[in-house]
Amino acid sequence: MNEAARHLALLTRTTEVVNSSLDLQEVLEAIAHEVAAALATDACFVYLYDERADELVLRATHGTRIEDATSAPRMRSGVGITGVAAAERTPIMIPAGAHLDPRFKAFPNLREDEYESILAVPILAREVLEGALNVRTREPRAFTDAEIGLLTSIASQVGQSIEHAKLYAQARRRVDELEALARISEAVSESLYLEESLEAIVRTTVGSLHATGAAVVLEEGRIAWPEGRAGAHAVRLPLRWRGREIGELVVDRDTPFSDDDRQLLDAIANQAAVALEHGRMALRGVLAQEIHHRVKNNLQTVASLLRLQARADVVDPQKALGDSVNRILAIAAVHEELTEHREDVVDLAELVDRLRAMLVQGLVAGKQVVAELTPVELAGQRATALALVFSELLSNALEHGGERVSITLSVHGPDVVLVVADDGSGLGSAGEGTGMSIVRALVRDELRGTLDLVGRDGLRAEVRFPA
Repeated sequence: MNEAARHLALLTRTTEVVNSSLDLQEVLEAIAHEVAAALATDACFVYLYDERADELVLRATHGTRIEDATSAPRMRSGVGITGVAAAERTPIMIPAGAHLDPRFKAFPNLREDEYESILAVPILAREVLEGALNVRTREPRAFTDAEIGLLTSIASQVGQSIEHAKLYAQARRRVDELEALARISEAVSESLYLEESLEAIVRTTVGSLHATGAAVVLEEGRIAWPEGRAGAHAVRLPLRWRGREIGELVVDRDTPFSDDDRQLLDAIANQAAVALEHGRMALRGVLAQEIHHRVKNNLQTVASLLRLQARADVVDPQKALGDSVNRILAIAAVHEELTEHREDVVDLAELVDRLRAMLVQGLVAGKQVVAELTPVELAGQRATALALVFSELLSNALEHGGERVSITLSVHGPDVVLVVADDGSGLGSAGEGTGMSIVRALVRDELRGTLDLVGRDGLRAEVRFPA
């Protein structure tokens, strides 16, 4: 086969290779093999142009290999023989001693000094630089004008392939972005729980950007949802709602983030801000309903206590008012405990200790009050009943008991046991007043428990109820 026919066959084969796949890496590796084989060269190097960095990056080789695969050779446009060919948009041919040329650039993980000749041409697509390629031989060789023209034509074909592959990659990336945003939008709109929405956002972010980890950080610094691990590169995107920053989306990756990655992250951050604010609005609505429910129940309890106090045969107005204040403060203490812990359960040890301090300070001075309290959790409504029971029992002990009052809160099997004891004169009239009527009713109806009063050597009141 004569040279012209051989060159035509190579161009035909190159066109077939270029059109065979939209996978750019696959095309570049096939081109390196076909060119080296058709031109009978010992090696072929194909570089892509990174416009952001203004660098040529080695992407495919034939006849040699990159010894350190973790570090692809890169060179600035205009640096090295191939870099000069790319910068000047013209072929460069050196028949012998190419590694001695002053424009030669050596890479520690490429054995290029074993080649004598080089033919380097730019890869252009519509006059736009897309990369460069070169062929090398170990023996000196002067490439003909026909071979230079052939390699230039091949580079033009490769340029078109690179352009098409970039367009395909952009379209594919756009589809991936839309799919990721659709998944996030669906999760945000379907989930009633903020944690589920944030989990979907973080996991979709990790998957879509091949990130090593991500997290949503709230404005107070709390990490709402962490996933994965830290990477060599990280971006922090503010979550903004109506001009106010309400948190951050933090994403880590072992490779740098491109401009396209950052555009996708901006869109995800907008979705995260919407999810965060909507979740908070829903939570505020739930909390408002819960607070309304609790306040309503508490006011009904206060009204019932006042009505019961009003039906007493003999009423001391001043004492009745003081008792009512203590009962209201007991209810308020339960509400405060629930609000502080943001849960629907109360630690009885904390509640009893808080009420003890309040009543001792308000009712009496000089008495010895000791407490031994075991932490026990109780639901809010039952905690309110226990607070009222304890307030009545301790008030009685402080007003009518001796010099020493002991309080014990403990757990016995399935039951909680509260004991208030004093060293006074015993039961007396304390067991018949309005306060004790309230205690009996609350223990029986709200706590589903029992009340035992023992008037020997002082008064010992024991309340036992299921935990």
